[in-house]
Amino acid sequence: MAYMSEGAEGLRSIPALLRRNAEMHGAAPAYREKEYGIWQSWTWAETEDQIEALALGLLDLGVAPGDFVAVIGRNRPYLYWSMVAVQMVGAVPVPLYQDAAAEEMEYVLVHCGARFVIAADQEQVDKVIDVQDACPQFEEMIYLDPRGLRKYDHTHIRAYSDVQETGRARRGDLGAELARRRAKLGYDDTCVMLYTSGTTGKPKGVVLSNRNIIETAKASAEFDHLKVGEEVLAYLPMAWVGDFIFSIGQAYWAGFCVNCPESPATMMTDLREIAPSYYFAPPRVFETQLTQIMIRMEDASALKQRLFHYFMGVARRVGPQILDGKPVSMVDRFRYWLGELLVYGPLKNTLGLSRVRVGYTAGEAIGPEIFDFYRALGINLKQLYGQTEASVFITQQPDGEVRSDTVGVPSPGVEIRIAENGEVFYRSPGVFVEYYKNADSTRDTKDPEGWVATGDAGFIEEGTGHLRIIDRAKDVGTMASGALFAPKYVENKLKFYPNILEAVVMGAGREKCCAFINIDLTAVSNWAERNNIAYASYQELAGHPLVLEMIQGHVEEVNKSVAQDSMLSGCQVHRFLVLHKELDADDGELTRTRKVRRKIISEKFNDLIEALYGGAASVYTETEVTYEDGRKGKITATLEIRDARVVPVKPAQMAAE
Repeated sequence: MAYMSEGAEGLRSIPALLRRNAEMHGAAPAYREKEYGIWQSWTWAETEDQIEALALGLLDLGVAPGDFVAVIGRNRPYLYWSMVAVQMVGAVPVPLYQDAAAEEMEYVLVHCGARFVIAADQEQVDKVIDVQDACPQFEEMIYLDPRGLRKYDHTHIRAYSDVQETGRARRGDLGAELARRRAKLGYDDTCVMLYTSGTTGKPKGVVLSNRNIIETAKASAEFDHLKVGEEVLAYLPMAWVGDFIFSIGQAYWAGFCVNCPESPATMMTDLREIAPSYYFAPPRVFETQLTQIMIRMEDASALKQRLFHYFMGVARRVGPQILDGKPVSMVDRFRYWLGELLVYGPLKNTLGLSRVRVGYTAGEAIGPEIFDFYRALGINLKQLYGQTEASVFITQQPDGEVRSDTVGVPSPGVEIRIAENGEVFYRSPGVFVEYYKNADSTRDTKDPEGWVATGDAGFIEEGTGHLRIIDRAKDVGTMASGALFAPKYVENKLKFYPNILEAVVMGAGREKCCAFINIDLTAVSNWAERNNIAYASYQELAGHPLVLEMIQGHVEEVNKSVAQDSMLSGCQVHRFLVLHKELDADDGELTRTRKVRRKIISEKFNDLIEALYGGAASVYTETEVTYEDGRKGKITATLEIRDARVVPVKPAQMAAE
């Protein structure tokens, strides 16, 4: 496959795209941020000035080509600017998860050998200071928010604004050097290094070149006709590849505006105010929003509940067809119009999704029921399939071909093949350069011809060319009966219920499936309040007999649904327990992107698994937890184990196809 060596349309780097945008769209908004309740805006011309000032300041500090510069904090224009400024001087930005513990940050800082750190606030500064003795290469830290830092030793830490002021003051001395470095940036030079979530082990540093990011941004932006006037809300972790491609790659290619919320707590309010036209959220966000909707409807009057359920019935029946431009009777169109007036419109406005032209979800499979709910409202929500190693995009769903059971067709420039064992492989201009300092893993993942192993099992549908993902290849297996085992399929069905936050299904090599379930505290506490159920803690609520009865009802409904799938009918949940604590990234049970670490969970809760499969009616357990201040502690509980009704299936159905 031949790729352009000179750069897409002659643009070989993100700083080159910045220059083009400042010249062509100088007065158009590039960034907005809400601070103290007021939206502040920067044009592309102002953005270039801010970034150049910081880049000159970095030169003054001695940042050299090839240096790694860690960037830590929530979504703020200043931190996005810092990543582009780092690129401009020939160095490599390495964004870190802001909620990572100091020890997790230490691993990344040591592994990449970061000489410089740009941190958002006192919390992030403190984490770096805590581990700086283990980072001998570390030299200087730049902080954005000065609150709480006045009495710190400023020998090796300095304010972001001071670095910019120094840069502006030294423009005459350093301007030529900056111009030289900027012009020298090549298409195959490193654009960014992003660390994987570490689902199965230590995170790996994924090296992505300018070619990877720009070619992927160009192809994906053209696929959905993204342009200068789009509005996006940047609220997902900056260390996640999705945020980088949406908020930098596509934003700089298409020239649209990136909006940063005031804080995570105000995100939903800010989302409503911005009403983005281009929106991305992982399934967890859509699940949470649906939970909030259902909670509000349960508290609504009987009339509003009847209206909601009636018009949602209409929406589920004809909404997706109307969205895709398919023929629908005039009577149904009128009913849907009335539903838009009374239900769908106000609901989309409350969610902040009233102006979405293109919406995406990815990261994990979304439950079909959840996906179809948003499509029924008239929101053009689509699925994409991607990885950090692909610069995100592997497949996308074209308009008019959106379905909940596929992830679409190959993105422009992407080739896909399915191995004999069902594993999905791809190659494209977005394929990563290497895993940093990990040649063995690079060879295991990417072959000499550029084909990358995804680790996911799937197949391409005949006739449509759409890719269907079954589950992680390592998670898909067979049960003792020979039936196919795909846990994520069942887990997504369970998580459709607002009362269930997380589910972990087990059953590979066993006679039957069992499950751990986390309740959604917001939804279940609201339900408990309406039903006059008193409780003193999450643990007490999770173990309440009426809560267990309610969850059992959900499990048994899911079993009925699973039984209808001839391939996966053996995955019905026979026994389950409701965990006494939420699965938590701080406890190592989830990644920072909220993916379940199955191996760690199976080791940590082995006593519970043995009780599930041993036929016990209850089990006593002690679990180590991490508190918000980093302290460790233990919680104890006696958990009730429940049997769930399963739907008998014919032997022919139980055989794996």
